[in-house]
Amino acid sequence: MSRIGKKPIAIPSGVEVKVNAGNRSIDVKGPKGNLTFEWREEIAVTHDEDQKNVSCAIADNTEATRQANALWGTTRSRIANMVEGTANGFTKKLNIVGVGWNAQAQGQKIVLNIGYCHPVELQAPDGVSFEVEKGTAVTITGADKQAVGQFAAVIRSKREPEPYNGKGIMYHDEVIIRKAGKAFGV
Repeated sequence: MSRIGKKPIAIPSGVEVKVNAGNRSIDVKGPKGNLTFEWREEIAVTHDEDQKNVSCAIADNTEATRQANALWGTTRSRIANMVEGTANGFTKKLNIVGVGWNAQAQGQKIVLNIGYCHPVELQAPDGVSFEVEKGTAVTITGADKQAVGQFAAVIRSKREPEPYNGKGIMYHDEVIIRKAGKAFGV
């Protein structure tokens, strides 16, 4: 049994949910955006408009296997993240550490100058926006938690933090454990 899957998802005011059981899809509309998700056939999703919640269960025509239980919890989490994202949005913050390293916003592109002989240009996906503060702090926001996290991971992967000098692109709350360099002479 999935402990996460059993919990109903409360729908806050200002968020509109439409469940289409025929093609197994759910549409969530809120002030921060619109998201759509199609769930697997092993799962059944129901929307109770009176109590303003959405609940997930294993479909009647499937037996409760490990995969069905995993999909049950995953589906519930995806829908909960959609509701949270359309109501409040998600944010990831990155810091760029290095002498002369910076980022610049050019429309929906971010241009990174991070120690290579060329600037690195990355296009933000649809529904994801970013803001560059003081050239070294990047804030990524959006309604889709997966898209925000993926774009932050792609930016970070262009120059991951290294433990010897502490340079690189790191998450705002990430701690880099520093290593000692080589000791010369004894």
